[in-house]
Amino acid sequence: MLPKGCFSRCLAVAGLSLVLGGVAQAAPGNSSPVGSGNVMVADPTVPRPPGQPCVVQLFSNDTFNDYSPRPFSYTPPAGCGTRWSKVVLEGDFSIDPGVQFDRTATIFLSGVNLYFGTTQEPGSTQERSWHVERDLTDYSALLRTAGNGQVFIGNIVNSQYTSSLHGSARLLFYPASVVAPAPRVPDAVYPLGSDPVGSTVTLNNSSSQMAATLTLPSNVERAYLDVFTQSQSNDEFWYTCVPDQYAAEAEECGGGNFREAEVSIDGQAAGVAPVYPWIYTGGIDLYIWKPTPGVQTLNFMPYRVDLTPFAGVLSNGSPHTVAVNVQGANSYFSTTASLLVYQDEGAKQVSGAVVRNTLANQPPTPTIGSTLQQDSSGNVTGAVTTDLSRHFVIEGYVNTSHGRVTTTVDQTVSFADTQTFDITANDFHQISDQLTKVEGVSRSRIGNFLSGEYEARFRYPLHVDTNETIESNGDYSILTSIKQGYDQHAGLRLGGFPLYSSDVHNHIAGSDTLVLNSNFQIVSHSGQQATQDFAFNDSLGGCYRGSVSSANNLVTAYSTGKGCPGGQNRVLWFAHPDGSPYLGDSLLPW
Repeated sequence: MLPKGCFSRCLAVAGLSLVLGGVAQAAPGNSSPVGSGNVMVADPTVPRPPGQPCVVQLFSNDTFNDYSPRPFSYTPPAGCGTRWSKVVLEGDFSIDPGVQFDRTATIFLSGVNLYFGTTQEPGSTQERSWHVERDLTDYSALLRTAGNGQVFIGNIVNSQYTSSLHGSARLLFYPASVVAPAPRVPDAVYPLGSDPVGSTVTLNNSSSQMAATLTLPSNVERAYLDVFTQSQSNDEFWYTCVPDQYAAEAEECGGGNFREAEVSIDGQAAGVAPVYPWIYTGGIDLYIWKPTPGVQTLNFMPYRVDLTPFAGVLSNGSPHTVAVNVQGANSYFSTTASLLVYQDEGAKQVSGAVVRNTLANQPPTPTIGSTLQQDSSGNVTGAVTTDLSRHFVIEGYVNTSHGRVTTTVDQTVSFADTQTFDITANDFHQISDQLTKVEGVSRSRIGNFLSGEYEARFRYPLHVDTNETIESNGDYSILTSIKQGYDQHAGLRLGGFPLYSSDVHNHIAGSDTLVLNSNFQIVSHSGQQATQDFAFNDSLGGCYRGSVSSANNLVTAYSTGKGCPGGQNRVLWFAHPDGSPYLGDSLLPW
């Protein structure tokens, strides 16, 4: 059998990736992608307000062929004001024909992450190119000041791995206008981590932390943390692993498959960020992801943790340590996070306290179960299950210039994983079924009267079915089927009255059969097919539908707008890419 304990390592020898992964668009210029093998996804671009943007080029046509970061200097756009209706990062990347792993790509400015994703793998004779976008309007405070940044795409180019990567990125600033006013955005942005220019932080185990000790303004009234957690190395295929006690019998990686980011303030549990199971373009079977990568593979989206119950504590003038660790990390997770704070414009000093925190008494300890059985011939059948569900409430208040504001974060976070095995001397069949869910609401009220609510629900379903067979000639035949999804619902209410709601669904399903020789080199592949569907709708009539299908690594169908009223895609410009409106502009009345 193909030794499952070295699954990612062995397939890497065959030309599959050991590294890395998000949401991307094909590079502009091909009006009909059908028949093309270039990158193509169903995701929408970031919706834009009317008007001509001011443009700041961050870097242009850089080549990435080593492990050195590429520095750049940033200056805010001249003659464009300091308040913008929207700010969008655009990046265009390509990879030369040849052989290369997928690589991690990041852009940082003054310590803060602007972009985090991975790269497409090349074709042997075809360059591949793609376009990524991220809404950075909430980072406007950072972008009002000049600073130093860097882009990093670590890449090896030699006689074996022959493809260089290339990239350019720019920021587009849309001036505020009567038609498109500037939303209220965070007043300050703080990076976690010690690099003043910016880099990710490696978390090797559950105890490893990414942290920053900050003395914040004395008038913080709301706070949020944008968190990225990317699996690397031994943790790349964490979603297929089993607890150590079953690893030998199941012939799988140990360390378990529960992963969750824990956020703390001064050592006290403050929030949870679920880990998305990104699959990179060399992951499991590289042909499944040509030409359409997995969900968010080329452009990760952060998970936003509401830390507002701690606003009064953070404003007391003392330094406070905000930290993130990944529970279950098993060498390793690459992480970055940014703290966004809103300040009370009518007060220099606010006060407050946390009055309830039930998360502090709920350590993330999953329940493990097994029905594995081994017969007298050594055949193994059965399943290993991992489950955890936690409901918690964190409540705090802050005395502001507009009265006492009490914020309650009420969340249920659950994780359910089943690894099913059927193992014989010549066959290894494993099915990984995983579902991470978050259901929560943040409620803020002034005194006992006016209240605002922001509701968010997330689902991360993942299904991986891998069936490995030893053929009569000694080759390994590996049939893989994958289904991956991202679902989000967002809703706003004021005084119990619904103001806005939206839903996003991003799903991909694909399969392929690989044949490897006894040296784990790819002999052939067949039957590649994949379909991605992206859907968005909101309560104001916004609608987007996109779909792309491929077979034999060429686009066979592509459509947008199908299923929307009138067949027209329409996403309101004030929405984030995930469909939710700007929190600062919509959630609270001040």
